[in-house]
Amino acid sequence: MKHWKAKHTNREAAVAGKFYKGSKSELERELNELFARATEKSNEKLPLQALISPHAGYIFSGKVAASAFNQVDENTKYERVFVLASSHRYHFNGAAVYTAGNYETPLGEITVDIKLCKQLAKSSDVFKDKPEAHLYEHSLEVQLPFLQYKLGNTFKLVPSILGTNNPEDCKELAKALAPYFTSENLFVFSTDFSHYPAYDDANKLDFITANTICRNEPDELLATLKDNAKLQVDKLSTSLCGWTSVLTLLYLTQGKSYRYLQIDYQNSGDEKRYGDKEGVVGYWAIAVFNEDLRFQISKTEEAELLELARQSITHYLESGKKGKTPSPDPKGILASRTGAFVSVYIKGKLRGCIGAFASDKSLNKVIRTMAVSAVGDRRFKAVKKEELKDMTLEVSVLSPLKKIHSSDEIELGRHGIYIKKGLNTGTYLPQVAEKTGWNVLEFLGHCSQDKAGLGWEGWRQAELFTYEAVIIKETN
Repeated sequence: MKHWKAKHTNREAAVAGKFYKGSKSELERELNELFARATEKSNEKLPLQALISPHAGYIFSGKVAASAFNQVDENTKYERVFVLASSHRYHFNGAAVYTAGNYETPLGEITVDIKLCKQLAKSSDVFKDKPEAHLYEHSLEVQLPFLQYKLGNTFKLVPSILGTNNPEDCKELAKALAPYFTSENLFVFSTDFSHYPAYDDANKLDFITANTICRNEPDELLATLKDNAKLQVDKLSTSLCGWTSVLTLLYLTQGKSYRYLQIDYQNSGDEKRYGDKEGVVGYWAIAVFNEDLRFQISKTEEAELLELARQSITHYLESGKKGKTPSPDPKGILASRTGAFVSVYIKGKLRGCIGAFASDKSLNKVIRTMAVSAVGDRRFKAVKKEELKDMTLEVSVLSPLKKIHSSDEIELGRHGIYIKKGLNTGTYLPQVAEKTGWNVLEFLGHCSQDKAGLGWEGWRQAELFTYEAVIIKETN
């Protein structure tokens, strides 16, 4: 038996040849076949933040795992990839990072961010420097060849094995990881779903569990797992084996702007060669997308958006014609399908503000259209070309609308509001509340009365939505 050595030692592949093919050529061929069968990349335009992926042998769960990793854009340069997997061998409080060396698979060596792993273990009681917890654990290892297939060996790995069964530990893990849960990093959470019920029972339970996860409420997930156990389904040992990893994800995303999307599902009974339908294991691929635009727009892109708006207005006022929209860079912010408002100021005074929410149009086209419309905003005197020298612009790029059920969900200064009842609609950008000093009820009342035409209290019988905005301003 292989004994653990405390000195610098790479974590060698422990389940190559068992859970997946053991040689580089065979593994590459296996991955090619799995990705060819997998669900294609979704049409979601938001950036990918996290994945939930299964960890069984590839013959059973590999196609679903490939569907999960198909959501990764191989052109994205992630600074780090965090992989969290619940332990099948050890029980201990918190999670174990790996600090002894790098990880290896038949596809090559993956650099572990040892410095960050040591920092996590030093700065947080919930992370442990416990390399032995990684030694034979398959649930983390089986994710790595999929990452290598999509990203090569160019990323730094932060591997964590969770030994806890305590939800409070998961909450503390999320707090420690929150500073890294940004668009620069990708997170992978390893779990299978129901274990050993009959085929039809697995299908039913796994969809209940997945739907609960996608509602992004940690307490609801814990309640659902208890309810599943109370059903006393024959042969069911668990409905989510990596529940601590998934719970940590939900604590990271709870109350924030993330969209969960179910990508693919099957269970081991769907494997025609070796699977049986009497006792199966369920597998889900779920992707988590970042709806919070504050982490998406770089300084370069901010300048690009302002320049686009200014060019569109200048061309229109000088020629009387709307400029043609060039094809956007498919990888740039201008290719995003999201909404925006353009505000025009002349000598510091507002002279137009027009916008639109997300549609099938690219941000490139939205900015050009709204910029030209803003200088002719009928609520103000139309802007003349002689005033271009005194013009400053403000562009607000909008997140998707989120329906709310109470005014208590509105955070002034962060949220814009959109009120809708029949054909009557009205909106205020987030910065309106800051500029006016209104409280929440005044914010809603003015929008309902002055924008939607529903009267001061009309919002109470209307549909309410919030959204966030990245506000970009020209400086003199």
